[in-house]
Amino acid sequence: MPVPRRQCQLARTLLRDGAYTALREAIVSGELAPGERLNEAELVAWLGVSRTPIREALMRLERTGLVHTKPGKYTVVSPLDARQTRSAQSVAAAMHELAVREAVPVLSQAELDAMRSANGRLVEALGRNEAEAALQADDDFHDVAVTACANPMVRSVLEQVTPLIRRVERLRFSSLAGRGSVKVHDDIIEKCASGNAEDAAAATRANWQTLEGLAELAVGVEPSE
Repeated sequence: MPVPRRQCQLARTLLRDGAYTALREAIVSGELAPGERLNEAELVAWLGVSRTPIREALMRLERTGLVHTKPGKYTVVSPLDARQTRSAQSVAAAMHELAVREAVPVLSQAELDAMRSANGRLVEALGRNEAEAALQADDDFHDVAVTACANPMVRSVLEQVTPLIRRVERLRFSSLAGRGSVKVHDDIIEKCASGNAEDAAAATRANWQTLEGLAELAVGVEPSE
């Protein structure tokens, strides 16, 4: 298993969470590709931690569906799976819809401006064909409502399902399909600014449902023995 070339150092007090986060980000970014075997010794060398936090991180990643383990044989990065992606996308759409519905009555002008700013950064990132920056701008846009709604369960559920759809989101923001999000975001902002919570929530749900077509592009990869 070729581990990512970048050096990774974890704070000693957060070894368990740090190992999980580092591995999750490497999988989501594609540094660790679907079907790739994960070798504990190489992960220990890369992250600079003992096997215990590595094993705990892999267990968490298996629960989220990002890795697959065959006891006593191997652990691999899970293949992209259309059905699993659609399921995660449906939950994410419902959570973002709920966040916007609850946030609209309390959104401040500063928060609306933050949404506009994030959408502006999305336009710029797409113009430069920078998928990572586009993803961050998109995250920043949606996080305004997630934060404003002050519903901790929304964020908790999103933290569980978002990594499963992030690999598919990269397909959107690496192509012309991502440009459609800018117009949809503008519509959401307009509805939020007018105080129309139901229409804003419906537009948000529709925005996340655009991932359904990309989920069909997911391709399974068999682990190598």
